[in-house]
Amino acid sequence: MSTPYTTQRSVPGSRRGISQERRRLYRRRRIKVAIAAVLAVVVLSSGISLVGALTNPSLGSSLPARLAEWTRSHGGASCVNWAENVWYSHHAPKVGGKPPAGSIRKAHAPTVAVTTGPPHLPPPSPIIPFASPPIPGEGQWSPAGRLVGGIPAIYETTLRPDAIHTSYVVGVAWMDTKLLKATLYSGNQIPGGGPYTNTAPIQPSAASSLVSAFNAGFLMSAANGGYYTDGQMIMPLRSGAASFVVYRNGTSTVGAWGSNLTMTPNVVSVRQNLDLVVNNGQPVPGLNANDTTQWGATLGGQIYVWRSGLGVTANGALVYVGGPGLNITDLANLLVRAGAVRAMELDINTDWVNYSTYKPSTPGGLASPSNGSVLVTGMTGGPARYFQSWWQRDFITMSSAYPG
Repeated sequence: MSTPYTTQRSVPGSRRGISQERRRLYRRRRIKVAIAAVLAVVVLSSGISLVGALTNPSLGSSLPARLAEWTRSHGGASCVNWAENVWYSHHAPKVGGKPPAGSIRKAHAPTVAVTTGPPHLPPPSPIIPFASPPIPGEGQWSPAGRLVGGIPAIYETTLRPDAIHTSYVVGVAWMDTKLLKATLYSGNQIPGGGPYTNTAPIQPSAASSLVSAFNAGFLMSAANGGYYTDGQMIMPLRSGAASFVVYRNGTSTVGAWGSNLTMTPNVVSVRQNLDLVVNNGQPVPGLNANDTTQWGATLGGQIYVWRSGLGVTANGALVYVGGPGLNITDLANLLVRAGAVRAMELDINTDWVNYSTYKPSTPGGLASPSNGSVLVTGMTGGPARYFQSWWQRDFITMSSAYPG
């Protein structure tokens, strides 16, 4: 008689056990559903973000470039570095050969010292070419962009970057800082935040005196430096960092923050990017073409890519260098040949290196893509880039100090 009694008493306990187990299973299901829902939201939002990036021209001119920028900003920098390093290791620059016909521009007007007009710097001396024999026009300057007070404010030249990769051509622009005023334009991608007083697109009020526009530096996450503009410290300035500085009167220079340059009430903008590549008129010690990670870690290794740089000469002129097939030592050597006593690397890679000048038909005419030209054939974005409302990166303009 004890067995039936024991069985009858065990049923309720079993039911309670089954009920508890069901509740545990139910809770697990709810947790799994919640996790799945969160993952679905993440995947969906990431997918939407990726689609938006792939259709955003400010992230690059090609789908691979846009994908790389999106991946970097979503924690995948190491993957992008590896992929780009593999690509470049199989696409080394050609050794020897001749540059495309017409890529070395012949000087169409000699540099002549002008004794009239507003205060200005003497025109630059020709650059001694690296490759021999020189091609006619190589290293010889020609005026570019609108005149300022009747005087050329910008001179340009083209030349081969070294004596080995002789089919490549880079450009150099010389800018008279007595005739030109600099402005740092800021974007919601670089440096981020905003809105800013000066941002793309260039407005007609600025276009009436615009002479040139060119790219700034790396994404702030890779620049190893800070950013100051509109009276705001957008990113903390790093002591020792290579810095482009604009003053209240529109003059500008390049130097190391904390030694050559410091904060004063007259500073309106500071854009930092890595460290100086030229100091005291020489490439900085330790530059090594075989170890470029410090000067473009997104590409890694021993590579030659589109690079750009900006320097200042002993008399205060700015010099810009940009073009393909450059390693960091080539860039520094070119800046020194152009007369730079201090210089910094700006942005690198095909999608970002761009220098454009503008020459309207009348002295006070509006600069526009139709009257603009690039420093080197093949520069992505052309002279229209900085007039686009979708452009989200920072850039620098040089405008007439004597408009009209």
